[in-house]
Amino acid sequence: MNMPVTSFKPDAENTRLLRDAFGRFATGVTIVTAMSEDGPVGITANSFSSVSLDPPMVLWSPSKTSRRFPYFDKAEHYAIHILAAEQDSLCWGFAKDAFALQNLPHEVNAEGVPVIANALARFECKRSAHFEGGDHKIILGEVLRAEMREGDALAFYAGKYGQFAQS
Repeated sequence: MNMPVTSFKPDAENTRLLRDAFGRFATGVTIVTAMSEDGPVGITANSFSSVSLDPPMVLWSPSKTSRRFPYFDKAEHYAIHILAAEQDSLCWGFAKDAFALQNLPHEVNAEGVPVIANALARFECKRSAHFEGGDHKIILGEVLRAEMREGDALAFYAGKYGQFAQS
């Protein structure tokens, strides 16, 4: 079955089209946490990817226009939490409030980073490099510790949250 196709050259006048095209890639949902001079901070992000097994590395890309950007731009250590399907309220909480951790039970790891219990997976990282990436910064981190559990993933596709279930 042939579906209608929209072709375009990305420019400043059609950023919504580009955003919609990017949204055709289904991703998991993460919360990145760090400690700041204002206390524990977090941000919901879907710009996460594994990079290397040896050494163990991951990347994520915060928007430079985010009010939270300065916290994560300065952070030498941070944690990336992959959310489970039942953790969508965490996703929304951090999307609305950088300081949502102040109202949630959490622990602090050896590097002083706030960590959320019971994520589907968690990667505790040390920043190893960062790169300019247009209106985002690409942050590469070495994974110092990781943990995981069984469960279904919270997914993001075409501007909507859903669930990716194991068969």
